[in-house]
Amino acid sequence: MLDVNLCGVKMRNPTMLAAGVLGITASSLNRVYHHGAGAVVTKSFSLEPNMGYKNPTIVEVPYGLINAMGLSNPGVESFKEELYKIEDRIPVVASIYGSSPSEFVKVALEVQGLVDMIELNISCPHAMEGYGATIGQDPQLTFKVVEAVKEACKVPVAAKLTPNVTDIKEIALKAEEAGCDAITLINSLGPAMKIDLKTGKPILSNKFGGLSGPAIKPIAIRCVYEVYETVDVPLIGVGGITDYKDVVEFLYAGASAIQIGSAIFYHGLGIFKKVCDDLKAFMKREGFKSINKMVGLAHG
Repeated sequence: MLDVNLCGVKMRNPTMLAAGVLGITASSLNRVYHHGAGAVVTKSFSLEPNMGYKNPTIVEVPYGLINAMGLSNPGVESFKEELYKIEDRIPVVASIYGSSPSEFVKVALEVQGLVDMIELNISCPHAMEGYGATIGQDPQLTFKVVEAVKEACKVPVAAKLTPNVTDIKEIALKAEEAGCDAITLINSLGPAMKIDLKTGKPILSNKFGGLSGPAIKPIAIRCVYEVYETVDVPLIGVGGITDYKDVVEFLYAGASAIQIGSAIFYHGLGIFKKVCDDLKAFMKREGFKSINKMVGLAHG
C-alpha cells in the first residue's frame, strides 16, 4: 500500500531521510532505515573536505531551526568508505555539491556506482562562498549543472531547489529541460538569523543560516503545488513535515515522496514508523489503495 517507485528506485514507503541530518556515517544511515524510512539521503558532500563554519552552527527558534553548518563534510573519498558499508537493501541517495558543473560531475562519477540516485544540492542558503544557493537561483547555472551531471551519470538525478527565488517554476523548468529525473522541493529558507539578548550579538558564528522546520511547510507546499503544474518529472517534498497529515498535504500538492529532517530533532527516529503507520491507517479510512492515487489530488 505504501510502496513507491521513484525514478526506478523502489521504496517500501514514501518517506526519506532529508540531507544534512544523521547522514554522514553508514551506521547512522542504516539506523534510520531500520527505524522505518523508505530511503536515506546522505549529508551533502563535495570533492574535497570542507571544515564548514565554527560553532555555534544551529539555534532553535519558534517553529523551527536555523543552521549554518557551511556544508561541512570530509570529502568524497571519505564518504565512499561509508557508502560501501551501507546495507545492500537500503535505497541510498547521495547529496552532492560543488562550485562548478565539472566539480559536480567529478563527485557524481565517484559515487554513482554506490548509490541509487544523486541529489544535486544547488540551493543551500548558508553555503560558504562559491557554493550553493547562487547556482539554484540562476536558471542558466541550474541548467548547466544538471545537464553536465545527467550526461555523465547513469543513475537518476534529482535537483534540490531553493525557495529563495522570484519564480521557482522558472528554475524547475530549466532543471527539467536539462534532463533531471526528479526535483526536490525545498531547501531551507533564508538566510535567517537570531540575536542573543544578553550579548546583543548574532548567535550563529556565520550570523546567518537556513530556516527549517514547521515554519517553512506552507511555503514548501506552495512550491510543490506550483511546480507540479509546471513540470512532468516526479517531485520530492521536504520542509516542516512532522506527522502523517503533513505527508498527505505534500502528496495532494503533487509530491511522489517526502523527506523528513528537522522533525527528528523534536521526535527522534521513531517519527518514520509513526508517520507510516498513521499514513496507512488514513489511506484505509479514505479508501486509497496506493500512494499514486493521492499524488496531485489537490489539482483536481
